[in-house]
Amino acid sequence: MELKDIKAVYFIGAGGIGMSAIARYFINRGFVVAGYDKTPSDLTHQLEKEGMLIHYEENLDEIPHACRKKDSCLVIYTPAIPASHKELLYFQENGFEVVKRAQVLGTLTRTHKGLCFAGTHGKTTTSTMCAHIMHQSHLDCNAFLGGISKNYGTNYILSDKSDYVVIEADEFDRSFHWLRPWMSVITSTDPDHLDIYGTKEAYLESFRHYTELIQDGGALIIHTNLEVKPNVSDKVKTFTYSRDEGDFHAENININNGEITFDLVSPIENVKGIQLGQPIPINIENSIAAMAMAQLNGCTAEELKYGMQTYTGVDRRFDFKIKNNKHVFLSDYGHHPKEVMQSAKSLKELYPNRKITAMFQPHLYTRTRDFYKDFAEALSLFDEVVLTEIYPAREEPIPGVTSKLIYDNLKEGIEKDMILKDDVLDYVKNRDFDVLVVLGAGNLDNYVPQIAKILENK
Repeated sequence: MELKDIKAVYFIGAGGIGMSAIARYFINRGFVVAGYDKTPSDLTHQLEKEGMLIHYEENLDEIPHACRKKDSCLVIYTPAIPASHKELLYFQENGFEVVKRAQVLGTLTRTHKGLCFAGTHGKTTTSTMCAHIMHQSHLDCNAFLGGISKNYGTNYILSDKSDYVVIEADEFDRSFHWLRPWMSVITSTDPDHLDIYGTKEAYLESFRHYTELIQDGGALIIHTNLEVKPNVSDKVKTFTYSRDEGDFHAENININNGEITFDLVSPIENVKGIQLGQPIPINIENSIAAMAMAQLNGCTAEELKYGMQTYTGVDRRFDFKIKNNKHVFLSDYGHHPKEVMQSAKSLKELYPNRKITAMFQPHLYTRTRDFYKDFAEALSLFDEVVLTEIYPAREEPIPGVTSKLIYDNLKEGIEKDMILKDDVLDYVKNRDFDVLVVLGAGNLDNYVPQIAKILENK
């Protein structure tokens, strides 16, 4: 279906972070936009205010009239929706064009210059950083992000003048294979989603195939020492990056009194005196990837410096709620062992003399089953660990797989506890915390505003 033929767009799984960004794209272009989601949320309520029609039960009668015409309605669904979903089956059985979210993003990379960010972790932060740098530069950009940018209060940036589109390239369900990037960053390839891929080798092969999709004349910016072996065209330039080495890296790093500054070493132009608006040690490396992408596409040194100084972060990514001498409290989306480890290392670097407690909600039974020893090793870097039950998301329970697998493998001597999620608020009321981080990709984050209030009142 050509864009000119579309009059209505229907989303199945409308409230997903990636889906909602595309919904906003179509809302802003004046289409009839409607859809289904399983549960109401702040994001779905915001979409409704912006003009989207959303309902919350599988009910064919709720599908608007404008979305019942197969010649003019495009249907977009998320891979998390089960194949048995009534509305999905209705559209498939009645000849509608039914596509995955990633296919729509793939179309955009064929009509715009796609600046795509892939990796097991780091892609949301790096893509949001790059989008902010580009948007405030002379280049501007469109962007479809995997998190809510704090600078813009949304996961979507629209430009009517820029040919660039910043996209988070999601490896789940091999979705990123639909893309044709102009340039791409790969931040990490630590195995994940083994319920989809089965083996580490299949996971790495998926990233190798992704590198083949970069367009001639474009570029790959890849973190040093990744196991994946890129297979780019000889007409695609390859650059490496990391915090301390590679074509793009940092020098003269200074972490002091809550501020971080450094110099960017670059094959294009070195940039001195970069100051991070969100001063977290891991963001040194994240910002190098973002600035490399922006610089390769023409952003100036001053635009890079201004972009990084004014970048304020992403919801749930090192998202500080309280920061004072009595309490530090933050929320972080870390849900893979390497992310948890990076969270611990960054917080230890920021607060070397304070007691750091992690409250962690494991995400998915399969991920817990596959990585419980790695989670225990990463969590053991904290001074204290509080575990809640597993957040199942799309999965059914697996016999014998519980948070206790992680709990039992935490290093000896570490302070630890296991509680029910429903008891979290009472637990916080009855304990004292110095630095507290809520970790995970599940729904424990829903309690963050109430936890912040409890700590503020102590």
